[in-house]
Amino acid sequence: MGQALQRAAQWTSAKGGSGGKLEFTKLNEDLLNQVMNWVEGFGAKYPEESKLIFKSALTWKTSLRPENLTGGYQEKGEDMVSTQTSSKDNTPMLTLKKVASNDYSVSVMSLEFCENVLRMAGNQKLMEVRGCLEANRDPGAKMLGDRFATVEGDDNSIYRFIEEITKEIEQSAKQEGQEGQSDVEEKKLQLKLQLQINRLDQQLLQQSIQQITSEVRLTPATVDGEVNILQQLSGYDEDKNCLESCEYWGDGYVFQNGCRAQPWRQLHGDICYIQVKPHDTDVVYVTANTSGYYCNSGVDNSKPGELDYTKQGDSYRELVTLLKDKSPKFAEMIDKQEFALRAKEKDDALMIQKEAKRDGDDDEYSRERTQDHKVHKETTKDKDMKQKKTQKKKKLEPSLKWKALGMEEYKETDKEKKVVKKKQVPSRMKTRTPVDAEESFSESSSESEEEEEAVERRSETNADLPSEYWQIQKLVKYLKGGNQTATIIALCSMRDFNLAQETCQLAIRDVGGLEVLINLLDTDEIKCKIGSLKILKEISRNIQIRRAIADLGGLQTMVKILRDQDKDLKCLAAETIANVAKFRRARRTVRQHGGIKKLVGLLDCAPLTGQMTPELERDVQVARCGALALWSCSKSKKNKEAMRKAGAIPLLARLLKSTHEDMLIPVVGTLQECASEPSYRLAIRTEGMIEDLVKNLKSADPELQMHCASAIFKCAEEKETRDLVRQYGGLDPLVALLQQSDNKELLAAATGAIWKCAISTENVQRFQDLKAIDLLVGLLHDQPEEVLVNVVGALGELAKETPNRQQIRKAGGISPLVNLLTGTNQALLVNVTKAVGQCAEEQDNMVIIDRLDGVRLLWSLLKNQNPDVQASAAWAICPCIENAKDAGEMVRSFVGGLELIVSLLKSEHKEVLASVCAAIANIAKDEENLAVITDHGVVPMLARLTNTTDDKLRRHLAEAIARCCNWGNNRVAFGREGAVAPLVRYLKSSDENVHRSTARALFQLSKHPENCITMHEAGVVQPLMKMVGSEDEDLQEAAAGCIGNIRRLALANEKARYS
Repeated sequence: MGQALQRAAQWTSAKGGSGGKLEFTKLNEDLLNQVMNWVEGFGAKYPEESKLIFKSALTWKTSLRPENLTGGYQEKGEDMVSTQTSSKDNTPMLTLKKVASNDYSVSVMSLEFCENVLRMAGNQKLMEVRGCLEANRDPGAKMLGDRFATVEGDDNSIYRFIEEITKEIEQSAKQEGQEGQSDVEEKKLQLKLQLQINRLDQQLLQQSIQQITSEVRLTPATVDGEVNILQQLSGYDEDKNCLESCEYWGDGYVFQNGCRAQPWRQLHGDICYIQVKPHDTDVVYVTANTSGYYCNSGVDNSKPGELDYTKQGDSYRELVTLLKDKSPKFAEMIDKQEFALRAKEKDDALMIQKEAKRDGDDDEYSRERTQDHKVHKETTKDKDMKQKKTQKKKKLEPSLKWKALGMEEYKETDKEKKVVKKKQVPSRMKTRTPVDAEESFSESSSESEEEEEAVERRSETNADLPSEYWQIQKLVKYLKGGNQTATIIALCSMRDFNLAQETCQLAIRDVGGLEVLINLLDTDEIKCKIGSLKILKEISRNIQIRRAIADLGGLQTMVKILRDQDKDLKCLAAETIANVAKFRRARRTVRQHGGIKKLVGLLDCAPLTGQMTPELERDVQVARCGALALWSCSKSKKNKEAMRKAGAIPLLARLLKSTHEDMLIPVVGTLQECASEPSYRLAIRTEGMIEDLVKNLKSADPELQMHCASAIFKCAEEKETRDLVRQYGGLDPLVALLQQSDNKELLAAATGAIWKCAISTENVQRFQDLKAIDLLVGLLHDQPEEVLVNVVGALGELAKETPNRQQIRKAGGISPLVNLLTGTNQALLVNVTKAVGQCAEEQDNMVIIDRLDGVRLLWSLLKNQNPDVQASAAWAICPCIENAKDAGEMVRSFVGGLELIVSLLKSEHKEVLASVCAAIANIAKDEENLAVITDHGVVPMLARLTNTTDDKLRRHLAEAIARCCNWGNNRVAFGREGAVAPLVRYLKSSDENVHRSTARALFQLSKHPENCITMHEAGVVQPLMKMVGSEDEDLQEAAAGCIGNIRRLALANEKARYS
C-alpha cells in the first residue's frame, strides 16, 4: 500500500510543509475505509499470514487507553504489553506505551494484533488507521523488511524473492534439514503477505484513479472563455489595462474539437498556446493543456516559427493565477480590481471606466462612466489617448451586474431619477456582459456578506463636533512630526480616550491618523508597534475604519507581523485581523498574502491539560487570538479550504479539549462556521470532536452553548454524527436548552440541532422520554422565523412516530401549525407542510386540521412559485385525502383546485411531479373527482411522464395511472398515448414498490385488448411470471391478473382462428 500512500493519498502539514498528516478529503476517507476493511477481514481469510511477525513494529499515537485492553494483556510499569510474545526475540506482540500525561502510543508486531487494535478502538477505528498510516508512510517495509520498501520505477523485489525461495527449496531438498525447511515456510508466508499487500495497493490506486479522472479538466471552451475576458482587459494604458496584449499563438486554425494545437501535440493533451505581454515583464508563452496551464520555453531560436514545448514551472488551474505569479503589476490590478474593460459588439465599443473600488460585495453599486464612439480596426496608443479626452456627456447608471440579474433599470436626468421598467436579460446575453469578466476575478465564495456599504456620516458644521475630536487631531499631528518618545507618548495619550466612541474613531481617520498608525507597523520599535496595534484593534470595530485599513494595505503589514517573535505583537495583529476581516475583500486579502497559513501556525501550542505557567498562558493567548482571526476568515469558502490544507483541523481538535472558555468560543465558532463543508463535517466526526462539543453544551456560557449547538446542527446531516451525539449524551442538554426562550440565537441553534438529530429513529425515542414535544409546541408562539423553521422541522421529524402525533395534538400543536401555513417564509412553509402532513396521518388530528380549514390552505400553497413548497404541500395533501371523512366532497369544494393540481403535471421538477402523482392517485379514488380531472386532460399528461427513469416518480406515476383507468375510456386513451410500453420497462427496476404499483397499472390496462398486445410485444410476460412468486400478495394478485388477461386474449384468438 506504499504506492497508494505516496501517489494517491493527499497529504498536508500544520507548519511549513513538514509532512505527516493526511488531509480530510473524500478520496482519503475512501482509502482509509478500504484499508480498514482489508485489515478487519484479513485474519478470517488468511489466518497463517495474519500471524506472521513483522520485521519491525508498526508504531503510532493511539486513542486506546489501558482500560480498553482486555484479555491477554499485563502491566509493565506504566505500559501495557501482550502476554503473547514473538517466537524470535520474545518481544511482546502489542505494546501500549505512555508517552505523556494523557498520550499513548501502540506498537504491533503482526496483522492479527492490528485487527485486535481496530476491534478495541470501536468508533475510533478509522482514526487508528489514519494514525498508523501517518506514522508509517511505507508500512510494507516495516512489516516485511527494507527489501520490500516502496521504490520509484520498476520493482523487482518479489521476483528476486521468488528466485531466492526456489534456490532454498532446492538446497533444503538436498540437505533435508528441518531448520532450512522452516525458513522456507516463513518466506513463503512473507511472499503471500506481500502479494496480498500488492493487490490492496492496486485496488487503492485503481479506486483513486477512477475518482481523480472523474474530476473536471480543462476544455477548449473553458480556455476560450478565459482568453476572451483577458483580451477585453488588455490595452496600452498601464493605469487602466491589466495586460498589454493577450493573443493565441499560431496560425489561428481551429480544429473541429475546438483545439488550436497541432494534432500531434493534442495527443499530449495540449489545447492551444497563448502569447501574453504584461506591462512589467517580457512576453509569457503559455500552454493550455487538459491538465492545466503552464509556461513553455517560448519560441525556439533554432527553429524559427516554432515553439519549444518544454514545460517550465508548475501547472495552474486558472490562467489568471499563472499570470499573477508571473506579473506583479497584473496581480496588483486584479486584486484592487481597478481596470477598464472593453465589450465590443459589431463596430461599436463600450468603454467602461471604474470610479469606485470594488469590494466584491454583491450589495454594492459601482459607478461607471460610459462613452460610445467608433473604433477602427487598428488600435493604437494615440487612439487610447483620444478616448480619454472625449468624455463629454456622462450617463450615470447602476452597475451592469444588476442588469445581468434582471433588476430594475434606472434612467437619470439632470433633475431627477425615476424607475422606467423591469428588464429581463436573456440568458444567452448574460455571458457577454462585462460583469462576468469582473466576477471571474472576485471571491467565488458562498458566504453571506455581513456588512453593507457604510453610509458616510459627517457633520455639516464644526460646532457639532465634541472637544475630543479636536484633541485627537492634535495628537495625530504629534504622531506625524514627533520623535520616537513623542510618538509613544502620543499613542498612550490617544488610548486614554474612549476609542469605542464613533467620533473618536472618525477623528483619527479624518486627519490622516490611520496612515500614520499603519506606517508605524513597519518600524523596528516594538513599543510603537504595540501602541499602534492596540489603537487599531479598538477602532477597527467601526465599519468605515476597517474598510479604510484594508484600502491602505494595513492587512498585508499585519500578516507579516504574525511571523514576529514577540507574542504580544502576534496577539494584537491577529485580533485586529479578526476585526477587519468582517467583509469579503479583507478575507480575500488575508488569504492571498499567506495569512491563513500563519494564523493556523498560531494554533500550535502546548497541551492545555497540564499546569499553567506564565509562558504557557501567553501561548494560550496567542492561540486564542489566532482562532479569533480564523473565525472571521472562515466565512469564505476558499479560506475554509486553505485552512484545511494548512492543517487547521487537528489543531482545532486539540484546542477543543481546553478548559478555558475564552479559548473555546472562537474555536467552536470557527468549527461551526466550517461545518458547512463536507470535509470538515467528516473531520469533526473522525477526530472525536463530537464528544467535546456535547461536553461543552453543558457549559454555563450561553455563547459557547450556542456555537456548540450550531456545530451539531450542521454536522448532524450524517447518520454517524447523529448516533455519536446520542451515544455521548448530547440529546439531554439540547432539550434542556429549549427552556432558554429569551436567548433567540441559542434557541435557534438548539432547535436546529434537535431537528437534525430527530431524523434518526433511535434519537426520537430519547426525545419522547425527555418530553421534547411539549417544549417544542410551546415555542410555536411569539418566536422569530429562524427559530420557527427549526421548531417545525423538528416536530415534522418527530411526528413520523404514531405516539408523537398524538402527543402533538394533546399539547395543542395542531392549531399553531395550521396557522403557520399562511406565512411567506419559504423554508418555514416547506417544514410546516411536512409537519401538517405527518400529523394528518392520525384521523383525530385530521378532524382538527379540517375544522381549521388546513386542507384549503395546503391546496393554496400549490400556487407558490417555489417548487419545494409545491412538492411539500402536495405530499401533505395525500394523507389529508386518505383520512378525511368525506374526502371527495371536500376536494370538489375547492374552486379550481382539481384544475390546479392537474396543471402541476407540467412542472420540470421531479419531486413536484412525484408528489402531484401521489395526490392524483388519492383524488382518483372518488369517481366524480376522477371524471373531473379526466376532463382537465390528466391522461395525456400522465402518459407524457412515463419515459422517466426516476424510481420515486415511477412508483407514484404508475399508481396514478392504475387509479385513472377506472373511468370511461381512459384505458384506451393511455394505450393511444403510448403509455403502456414504457410501463413494462418499470418492471426492471430494483425497487419493490415500483413493481407493485406498476403491476397494478398493467393489470388495469390489460383489460383492453390492444394494450395486452402492446404489453406482450414489450416482453411483459417473463418478468410478471417471476413476480407471481413474490411474497407480496398485492404484487402476486396484480401480476397474475395481468397474465390472466393476456392469456384469455390469446385463447380467444386461437378459438377464433380454428372455429
